[in-house]
Parts: sequence; structure tokens; C-alpha cells
Amino acid sequence: MKHIISILIITFFIFSCSKKEADLIVINSNTYTVNNNFENSEAFAVKNGKFIAVGTNKEIQSNFTSKNIIDAENKTIVPGLIDAHCHFYRMGLQQQKVSLEGTKSYDEVLQKLVAFQKEKNTKFITGRGWDQNDWEVKEFPTKQKLDSLFPTIPVAIRRVDGHALLVNQAAIDLSGITKNTPVSGGEIIVKNGKMTGVLIDAAMDFIKFPSTSKQEAIQGLLDAQKISFSYGLTTVDDAGLSRNTIELIDSLQQTDDLKMRVYAMVSGDNQEQINYYIKKGIIKTDKLNVRSFKVYGDGALGSRGAALRKPYSDRENHFGALIYSPERYQEIAKQIANSDYQMNTHAIGDSANTWMLKTYKNVLKDAKNRRWRIEHAQIISEEDFIHFDNILPSVQPTHATSDMYWAKDRVGAERMKGAYAFKDLLNKYGKIALGTDFPVEQVNPFLTFYAAVARQDAEGFPTNGFQMENALSREETLKGMTIWAAYSNFEEDEKGSIEVGKFADFAILNQNIMKVSSNEIPKTRAISTYLNGKKVF
Repeated sequence: MKHIISILIITFFIFSCSKKEADLIVINSNTYTVNNNFENSEAFAVKNGKFIAVGTNKEIQSNFTSKNIIDAENKTIVPGLIDAHCHFYRMGLQQQKVSLEGTKSYDEVLQKLVAFQKEKNTKFITGRGWDQNDWEVKEFPTKQKLDSLFPTIPVAIRRVDGHALLVNQAAIDLSGITKNTPVSGGEIIVKNGKMTGVLIDAAMDFIKFPSTSKQEAIQGLLDAQKISFSYGLTTVDDAGLSRNTIELIDSLQQTDDLKMRVYAMVSGDNQEQINYYIKKGIIKTDKLNVRSFKVYGDGALGSRGAALRKPYSDRENHFGALIYSPERYQEIAKQIANSDYQMNTHAIGDSANTWMLKTYKNVLKDAKNRRWRIEHAQIISEEDFIHFDNILPSVQPTHATSDMYWAKDRVGAERMKGAYAFKDLLNKYGKIALGTDFPVEQVNPFLTFYAAVARQDAEGFPTNGFQMENALSREETLKGMTIWAAYSNFEEDEKGSIEVGKFADFAILNQNIMKVSSNEIPKTRAISTYLNGKKVF
């Protein structure tokens, strides 16, 4: 008997020693790997921050051992989600300002400003989030009531899309502008011969905002990280950052205070920055990727700043405007084309898209695999879709469901045929990168998923979905939020799927987003989020 027990002990010891040690093992899961075959797996193992094996429970448990084993209890696991276009840093800063999202009237905006100032007692009131299209009176507000409530304290609050600014007289006086101040690429809105307080696009640059302290900037980044991790996001594409902010992000990542992976689009509004980063070359670490410039082509549709080929349907003889001259876009594009950097251009209106696509094609010529991106690609003329054969579309599905109530009034029925045309864009390029544009829209990526698949708002409107011929399948949507987004960043070999050798970034969800009824999709949430195999939420 003792002999038999000894043999069993020795056999167990040998068997145990033959197993490889992993830092983490996950079993009993419903994992969508998002690999080339879009396969499901039951289990995987992680070592040194990367996936080292993916397979069945039996395969993983037979070959690996770990002190840290998670029984997923058949919950759904997806690769760490990537927001392909957002404003991570700006959203963090917004946590320290007055939030005006969801306000249903100008009076509600004013109430929030009064309450905020009573609590904070700031010397300059700033905030963001109002949207006149959500109000009963769908017109831009004026500064008259602001002047009455805040006669000496400057107030400057951005529209939800960031392309319009409402300011009071105190802010105007501080900045030294008048109704006659010349503006290129924007507008100072005047009514009855007087400034209304609304500034569009380039006109906003005249307002002298208080500078952000380093501590405020750090806190903003940490706040944004906490919020993003809570939604299963592990990589964010921050669209339009200054050199100072990029260097701050890098320093916080080096000390491991900032764990979030950041694909940083350098703001192309500054020639000095373009020169600096092109000379320096691509900057790439496991957490930071600096290899692109974000350029503004035009403004936003909601504030009628988007550049259209024909006048707005609801404003006679108004076309919106390009931010720069056509010659300036050519100069920027040529300089970037002669480097290893990408050019990622904000283009909303059909005119902006036409011009940027032609500019891209002209400077890239026959260059392959440059992956230059059109950000938003919101309204495309029928003849321009063909040009997305080698230009990557980066879109935000919730823009479609936010704008669908009034977009047709802006552009008319004919132009709507090429608006928010995600499926058409996917069919031309073969991939599509999905994001939110937060804080313009909510951070929640599951609302992105819902808007792409169901094309409805939270109340299920419209009943049959909005322009459903351009809805995406669930598989296409998940790819757009993971592997295709990674591809758009030149990062598909290190993230975007649960495969051996890639970063062990993943999120455990409360329900199977690939199977639940479409009206249940918005109820999806991340139970936990892992970065490098370590729990961060």
C-alpha cells in the first residue's frame, strides 16, 4: 500500500512539474478571441503581461498551473476595447468643470452654471455639453441672460461637439474682440448688429481661457483613466494633443501612474509641433504610440460649421467652411507624406471629405499601407466612396443616433443617402475603426456597439432603425472596436485580439453582447477590466 501511495505521489509530482507556470489562468469562459477566424475559446493563460496560450479548459489546465486562476463562470470575455477616436485628456479636464450634457433648455444651462459657481466660486466659469438641437427652441442661445447673471465673471461654455462657444461680455472684454474682428475658418455670430456671444470654430481661438495647471492636467488624466477602465477600454486614440500633454502622458506612464495605452494624435494646428515630431520620428512604447497628426478639415454639422458642397438646407446661402485654405492642406499633407507619420483629418461635410480625399490621393500617389485616416467621414458624396479604397474610415456610430433627429433638416434627403454610411465605407476599405468622440458623446463603448448594430436611441427610436442599410453586423462592430481599431493604429500585432504573443488586455462582461436581443445591448457593462493580465477595474 505504501508502495502504491509513493508511486502516486511521484507521478503527481512529475506531472505537476511538467506544467508551465502562468501568472494568470482564466477558465470556463465564453471568450471571443477576434482572431482571423473569429473563434471562441474556453480558457487562456497569461505570463509576463501577454497571452501565452488560448484553448479549451482541458488544454490550458493540462499544460499550465498558476496561483491565480479565474473561473469566469461562462461569462463573456472580449479583447480590451479600443476607442479609435476620443478626447481622453479633454474629458478628464471636463471632470473639473461644469457639465452641461443632457440639458433640455437654455434655462437649465443657466441653472447649472449658477449652481456650479455657488459651489466652486471660480474666477472664470468654463464648461461643455450644451446642444441647442436638444432644446424646444432649437436656436443658438445669446449672451443676454449670461451678462445679467455674471456681469463681471467671464463665462465660456462649449457646445457638445466643441465647435461652438457661448461667451458673456466679460469674457469678450477680457479677450478684446469685437463683432468686426476678422475670422478665417469660423464665424462671430451677430444678430441685429450686436454680438450674440456665440463663436464658431476658429473664432473660439480669440477667447483667453485660464491656463491649466500641471496638477489639474495630471488629475484630469487620472480621472479619465478611471472612467475609461470602468467601461472595458484599454486603449484610447486621443485626437489632437499638444507636445506638453503628450510628454506629460509619457512621464505618467513611465512611473506607472497612468496605465492606459494611448495612441496620441499630435495636434496638426501647430506648424512647430509638426516640425518637431517629424524630425523626432515615431515614438513607440508598450503604452504610448505617437505616429500621427490630427488635422481639422471643417467644423461640425450641429453648429453648421461642416463644409458642404451646396448650401445648408435650413440656412440659405450658408456652406460652412474649411478651417484652412486648400493650399495649406496641401502643404501639411506633403510634409507628412514625406515622413513615416499618418495624417488623420476631421472631415464632416461632403465638401471637406471631397477635398481631403483628393489631397490624400494627390500626395500619397501609389504609396501602400500608409493607413491615413478620415476622422468622422460623416457626409460623403456618392462619387467619393470609391476613394476610400486605401483611405481608412474612422467613424463614431453614436453620432448617427445623436444627429438623426435633425440631420435631414440640415442637409436634405439627397445628401442623407451618403450620411453615416458605415457599411458602405466598410465595403470600400475592408475595415472600419470605431470610436465615440467622447466627451462629445458618452464614453460608454456599449452604446457605440448598439448604435452601430441597431441604429436606434436608448428609447428604441426609430422602430426599424435609422438608415439600416448602413448598420454593421455584431462581428463587424466588435472588430471595429478591437482588431480593426488596432490596425488603424499600426498595432494589430500586439493588441486587438486574444491571441498568443499579444498584450493580455481583456474585459469580462455581464452578458453576451453578441447574442442578447438588440434592445438589451445598452445594458451591457464591464464587470472587470484587465491590462497586461492585471486587474485595473
